[in-house]
Amino acid sequence: MGKTKSKSLRKTAKTVNSEGVKFNENFEKNKKILEGLKLSKKLRNQMAGLMTRTRKQQIAAEKKLQ
Repeated sequence: MGKTKSKSLRKTAKTVNSEGVKFNENFEKNKKILEGLKLSKKLRNQMAGLMTRTRKQQIAAEKKLQ
């Protein structure tokens, strides 16, 4: 299991996601998307990992409904 993500990280990821940024289920592509934001390397990687995991969960939930 990984570390628990902080509330501020989750809130920032939610804000970026609500702005219409489309994330993938690929960590490397998500890192490239987040490079435009002025984030530290650690925060960028944590957010890319969080968005990757949440996107994979969304896809699995959509498949389950079908």
